[in-house]
Amino acid sequence: MSETFTIHYFATASQYTSKNTELLPAPLKLSALFGELEQRYPGITPKVLSTCGVSLDGEYVDIQEDGDIIIQAGSEVAVIPPVSSG
Repeated sequence: MSETFTIHYFATASQYTSKNTELLPAPLKLSALFGELEQRYPGITPKVLSTCGVSLDGEYVDIQEDGDIIIQAGSEVAVIPPVSSG
């Protein structure tokens, strides 16, 4: 079995992918995550990901600043759309 990590989609990300979770190949550089998702779901970057936060194993990460981080097998990534306060 190949090495994978779990990615969780919430709200608009879930609607766009029609999935709540999926397994992606690991290891994967954090900076390559959006490119990988764009290949699977064309148009997701400008429509969804550009406004989303990303967490890796429960910690928020910045795709640009933390791009050298490697997402390891068994890790959990979440794509979290902006939360509106009211």
